Amino acid sequence: MNVFYWDWEFSLLYALQEIHNPVLDVIMAFVSNLGNAGAFWILLSIIFMIPKKTRKIGLEMLVSIAITFIIGNLILKNLAARMRPCQIDTTVALLVEIPRDYSFPSGHSMNGFTAAVALFCNNRKFGIPAILLAAVIAFSRLYNFVHFPTDVLFGILLGTAVALLVDLLFQKKGWKQVV
Repeated sequence: MNVFYWDWEFSLLYALQEIHNPVLDVIMAFVSNLGNAGAFWILLSIIFMIPKKTRKIGLEMLVSIAITFIIGNLILKNLAARMRPCQIDTTVALLVEIPRDYSFPSGHSMNGFTAAVALFCNNRKFGIPAILLAAVIAFSRLYNFVHFPTDVLFGILLGTAVALLVDLLFQKKGWKQVV
């Protein structure tokens, strides 16, 4: 297994361990679990697909999530085969279950940002809070010592890029022609 990381990444993760407190621990564990398997974002996408008025938003979110899953989870995670910080330093007490897949890129960050940016492209009123939630979920992965900062950063960038490209495709082709 690849154990590549930069020293500054562990320095940042250890600094975050210093801000732990009982209230933040509960919040960060909850928020992190909210992002598990992209379930929250998939459910939100399905909810948007129910009314005809927001169907395009939901579909765009689901397409973005699916593409991000294929690129990030199925391809990049297996190519990078990067261990998680909690697998390298097992002395840090975890608030969440150790994920079974590889660390790079962060699936929580990818899913959150791809769904939130897709939503933002279509509805800023809902998109802004979604991006804020995605950011808190991404931060929680660092706080919970299950991802390196570059895992999260790349997940954010990949999710954002996919959402923007899918939105462009929906705009250029007309969303009904895409399906």
